[in-house]
Amino acid sequence: MIKTLGIALMTLMIPLSLAAVVWQTARYSQVESDLARMEREQHEVIALNRRLISGISVLSAPERIERVATEDLGMRKALPAEIMRIELKKGDLGG
Repeated sequence: MIKTLGIALMTLMIPLSLAAVVWQTARYSQVESDLARMEREQHEVIALNRRLISGISVLSAPERIERVATEDLGMRKALPAEIMRIELKKGDLGG
């Protein structure tokens, strides 16, 4: 009786073990493809980030800002007589 039960258990364990291996292999393949997709996405995001940083560098160049201010917005540098300095002492507003 015990011997028959042991044989029945072994007979069930072999297919269950094989099924577990197949399931684990399928799961591993899915995780591997997810990882590859995420790595591609990461490379795309890094490339986009580099392009955006480059764009920021171009847009924030002092020469460009001065050109836009003078040519597009009609601004000019203030003359010394037009500059007013404001000094706040401790206890005043903002100090």
